[in-house]
Amino acid sequence: MIEVRGLTKHYGQTVAVQDLTFTVRPGQVTGFLGPNGAGKSTTMRMILGLDRPTSGTALIDGKPYAELKHPLRQVGALLDAKWVHPNRSARAHLEWMAASNDLPKSRVEEVLRLVGLSEVAGKSAGGFSLGMSQRLGLAGALLGDPKVLLFDEPVNGLDPEGILWIRRFMQRLAAEGRTVLVSSHLLSEMSQTADHLVVIGRGRLISDSTTSDFIERASEASVRVRSPQLDELRSLLTSHGMTVKENDGNADGAALIVNGVASDAVGTLAAEHQITLFELAPQRGSLEEAFMRMTGGDVQYHGEIGSPADATVVMDKPADSEPLFTGGTK
Repeated sequence: MIEVRGLTKHYGQTVAVQDLTFTVRPGQVTGFLGPNGAGKSTTMRMILGLDRPTSGTALIDGKPYAELKHPLRQVGALLDAKWVHPNRSARAHLEWMAASNDLPKSRVEEVLRLVGLSEVAGKSAGGFSLGMSQRLGLAGALLGDPKVLLFDEPVNGLDPEGILWIRRFMQRLAAEGRTVLVSSHLLSEMSQTADHLVVIGRGRLISDSTTSDFIERASEASVRVRSPQLDELRSLLTSHGMTVKENDGNADGAALIVNGVASDAVGTLAAEHQITLFELAPQRGSLEEAFMRMTGGDVQYHGEIGSPADATVVMDKPADSEPLFTGGTK
């Protein structure tokens, strides 16, 4: 389990993370979301002991990372898939990590098989594609068979097959009872992967809830309805103050989308006026819609269609911060 309590990080006058509190529990994939510059990477680095908090605590199974005797046995992390000496083979890289935590070499071969890299284990990691590098990073995170895992943007740049593989991989790890925290900007992927969401903006907590609750709370309810009396139904709904828009891109024919109401209200009204319905279906909002609604005021960088005058630069980590380190003793 990961416990973050009152976590705060200042870089001079810049506030990267402010009084952040949440818990990542075992047995589920927890998505860690936020706009660029929200403080996600800084938070993950503080959890892993790479950045020192200004105040507050980040504990892994009740202890700070620095107090873990053999950290790879308790926590694994993938923060930067390309963080590996380019001239080392995948096997040599993992053997170095294993030696730093007194892990047997046999474990290296196990994780190489687990992530599907056995056939290229002797090749230089510098020549790996991004997908192969992600798999090597996953192998390193799993080397000590830890119960706690952190992944920062693990599907960036991957093809659909690679994204599906990593999604199922993370879900399987959670099903084994592990604690899995994953940060990603691919919201459609997170909606299929994460059971729980921690959402932050400008370094502060915005939401800590299940994925379904977050979407339901933050997106507008709507109903899709089809009828052979579409014009009559449209006039009826608008006359009762309902917001209606066309939805004619479906193979089943033209339909209406009624916003801000439950399907019961639309069905009852249609029945009272003897209007036949072919379809009456509640529409679930998307994670993207909910995310934009909840974090729109916390975006740090705006293009020309936003408000450039309001743009504020907030660093996720300073340029001279420590290099990424996902194993071994410090």
